[in-house]
Amino acid sequence: MTEMSRAHTDAPLSVISRVVTAESHEQHLDFLENEVPVALRKAKRYTITFLILLGNLVQFVSMFSTVAGGFEFTAKIGRQVGPGQANWMAAAYSCVFDNCRTTSKMADIVFSRLTQSAFVLISGRLGAVYGHQKLLLLGGAIIVIFSLVNAFCNTYDSFVAVRALTGVGGGILMPNAVATLTIMLPPGKSRNITLAAFAASPPVGALIGALLAGVFLQYTEWKWHFILIACFGTLVFGALCFVLPEEEPVDKGGKVDYAGAGLGLGGLLLFNIVWNQAPSVGFGMPYVIVMLVLSVLLITVFFVWESRFASEPIMPLTVFNTPSFKALIFVILFIYMSVGISLWYMVAWQQLIRGWTVLQVAIGWIPFGIGASMAVALAAWLIPRLDAQYVLALGCLTSVASTVLLATMPEQQLYWAQVFPATFLGSFCPDFVYVAAQIIASNSVGKRDQGVAGSLIGTLNLYGNSLGLGFAGTIEVQIAKYRASEVLGFRAALFFGVALATTALVLDLVFVRMPKDNREGWKSSGKRNGENVIGEYTEEK
Repeated sequence: MTEMSRAHTDAPLSVISRVVTAESHEQHLDFLENEVPVALRKAKRYTITFLILLGNLVQFVSMFSTVAGGFEFTAKIGRQVGPGQANWMAAAYSCVFDNCRTTSKMADIVFSRLTQSAFVLISGRLGAVYGHQKLLLLGGAIIVIFSLVNAFCNTYDSFVAVRALTGVGGGILMPNAVATLTIMLPPGKSRNITLAAFAASPPVGALIGALLAGVFLQYTEWKWHFILIACFGTLVFGALCFVLPEEEPVDKGGKVDYAGAGLGLGGLLLFNIVWNQAPSVGFGMPYVIVMLVLSVLLITVFFVWESRFASEPIMPLTVFNTPSFKALIFVILFIYMSVGISLWYMVAWQQLIRGWTVLQVAIGWIPFGIGASMAVALAAWLIPRLDAQYVLALGCLTSVASTVLLATMPEQQLYWAQVFPATFLGSFCPDFVYVAAQIIASNSVGKRDQGVAGSLIGTLNLYGNSLGLGFAGTIEVQIAKYRASEVLGFRAALFFGVALATTALVLDLVFVRMPKDNREGWKSSGKRNGENVIGEYTEEK
């Protein structure tokens, strides 16, 4: 990693490292000038960065454990996997998915990501008011506690409920981790590299979580998997408690728009629930139609409230004034819907159609972790050399290619023929998209709204994964129902993922354009006694 205090580089700055709206800059100018900085030595700054990256890795190890091992976990705790026996968790909403085995595990994945994406939306603002570091540690504590509780769940319903509570911790942790990093690291090369490493957490966590789940499920009791996650999380977040400096919240004494949060969360949750419930009961059921209409109404009222009435919006709509930002939102949402679909149905195909064990699936994911690590370095290299829309386009292209390979493979085939190249190509997409999107968002607002910017991208990431599974599940069930073919249902869902990725690519190339700006670093700058300062950016030639 290059020295974080460096303000100049020989390579030209890319669009995504220079985006800033005049409005956001003027809005927070006085605030930045009056902020009291916190001094950090270089070694301590590196330590904090490393531990935050590890903390984010912990949550994705936990999350992807049930992506790879969900069918086996379900069987271990007494829920039979098979047509007509695959239930959503009864505690949330009860239904049975006929002719669709994949939804037995989808319940856990969707519900945990729903809670995670829901709390991502509000936790960035909570961090601005109460302290991003405090919220980061709170999220980590929740992950540790409920991972440990998961080890002692003996029923499917309790297991899924606790997984949902673990997702709350992830939703609180992610935007506040990003905000802590982006406040500590001003816009520029160092921030870009750090966010690229942060973007590697999901794919690398997926690989580690899958391997650990496979080993514990095959060779010992599954509960030790969650105990290990809790113990490692305790070490990481405990260390963070000692190394994080004293923090002054960036908007201390500010207000939290709880009304807006309720409207936004309610609308998003209901809309997602509708699409994940509809595959079992159809859209002809009155309560499904009522929830759909209510969700649209709540989302509409949310935008009206935020734009006209909220004194401290939970999601300041001024961020959407950045040129191309509205189109960018849809690009990110569609591409993460596609990524979630391709990952989920690749696992389902390998386990349900080809009879792979969890450990075999995990080993098959090794190219994903390797490719993601390569993608981090490549994304960091591309950022100063390629405009934002082209970095995003590369991510969309890799997703299109990966999902096409999965959708067109025969029922039985060697791993190396299509699954291997699909896994490797698909690993590049999340990093390219996340790095570009997070840098655009964080550079489009002042320090006061860094948590909000992180929340927006995190919400689109997790909500897109969950919503995509709902749409794909609807398509899969209907095709399997009328064509009596499980494989054809999988294939149709994957082609839907191809369509989403292609749409994201077209939107990106046609509508996403980022204005150029010569900014690198915050307005205020300084250096005291050889120490770099949080909230200040030192200029070094």
